[in-house]
Amino acid sequence: MRSSVLILLFLIFLLSCSQREKIPSLREYFNYGEEGVKTGGIKLIPIETPKGIFKVWTKRFGNNPRIKVLLLHGGPGSTHEYWECVESFFPKEGIEFIYYDQLGSWYSDQPDDSSLWTTERFVEEVEQVRKALGLNKDNFYLLGHSWGGILAMEYALKYQDNLKALIISNMMSSCPEYDRYAEEVLSKDIPEDVLKQIREFEAKGDYKNPKYMDLLLKYYYVKHVLRIPLEQWPDPVNRAFSHTNEKIYVLMQGPSEFGISGRLEKWDRSKELGKIKVPTLVIGARYDTMDPEHMRWMATQVQNGSFLFCPNGSHMCMYDDQETYFNGLIRFIKEVDAGKKKVEF
Repeated sequence: MRSSVLILLFLIFLLSCSQREKIPSLREYFNYGEEGVKTGGIKLIPIETPKGIFKVWTKRFGNNPRIKVLLLHGGPGSTHEYWECVESFFPKEGIEFIYYDQLGSWYSDQPDDSSLWTTERFVEEVEQVRKALGLNKDNFYLLGHSWGGILAMEYALKYQDNLKALIISNMMSSCPEYDRYAEEVLSKDIPEDVLKQIREFEAKGDYKNPKYMDLLLKYYYVKHVLRIPLEQWPDPVNRAFSHTNEKIYVLMQGPSEFGISGRLEKWDRSKELGKIKVPTLVIGARYDTMDPEHMRWMATQVQNGSFLFCPNGSHMCMYDDQETYFNGLIRFIKEVDAGKKKVEF
């Protein structure tokens, strides 16, 4: 009996050592395997499109052969910059991640051709980025936020065999449902007289009017986009907003901040979520521009879904509810790496 106990304790010790060995050492984590001139993980990737070859900007941070998180920014037309907060959380957990500015965004080529700005073409772009970075089903975690969540869902529906896991952050699976939520719920959170002024600006198409943006910032953005006083908004967020490609944003999202009226207006994958079989985390927040209950429902529709709720967060809950967001996100990543398909929060 005693020998059995000793053997069991020895096996537990070996297992714990094995688990510890899964986390890259500092030297391993920052070894990019670069040859020639070192670039700090930056790689410009040529992308083939119907209109020619263009380059997109990526930056790899860390090295973990089993966990590589590709970050899809929102917009469309925003930048990777607001994702810079992950540097405070992922490296100390040994998680490799890759910044990526989609074609048309600030750090990448910006061709002036409206035919390029379609969801289908962006999906093929992500697939080309995946191949160039050597991501595969044994290590590839795709994390998309807002518009990036739409892109991540679309990618998974076509290429999920390349994924280890999918993470949809702060995005519903139906733009018509998002429109409904904006009209029936979010607009009710704005004083009547203010909403009337906003609607008048929109009816005139006067979206560039400083008064219009002032009203949105005061009564909408600080309540539902980022619940931090404007003067305290983090620098990565301000840079991303200032670098947004408005041509792409307006064409696909539409000029109004309430709902979607551009090319994405009719986008709806809610009835196809059941086709997604890879481990999937959906993240929603109480004060989000997106309906948190719809996002909770999404996690029940995919085959292996988990839902993370940020009770103090809004659309950018990676900033205004960081503890909940990153603790949950990191736990999901690690538990999938350990072989789990679903995680209870």
